[in-house]
Amino acid sequence: MKLSEVLIKPILTEKANSQQEKLRRYAFKVAKAANKLEIKKAIESFYGVTVVDVNTLVVPAKSKFRYTKAGYVAGKKPPYKKALVTVAEGEEIDLYSSI
Repeated sequence: MKLSEVLIKPILTEKANSQQEKLRRYAFKVAKAANKLEIKKAIESFYGVTVVDVNTLVVPAKSKFRYTKAGYVAGKKPPYKKALVTVAEGEEIDLYSSI
């Protein structure tokens, strides 16, 4: 798998931001087929930091529904793989520079 295909996007939530500040841990949405070694290489090459630890998890699919004028609408949000990446002491990733 190419390194450009491994990372899909960073996850920017309140919980992820607090982990960035306190634990130097960043959350990314990654490809389902990516393993920890590929994720580590991709982060180090794209952001130029030293990765200490990579934890992965698969977020399960969620069923969503709502009531509208047209009636009951049901659907599903797809599952995705999430990587929690811890960087070395004194290093950080600037995720907001491209926004």
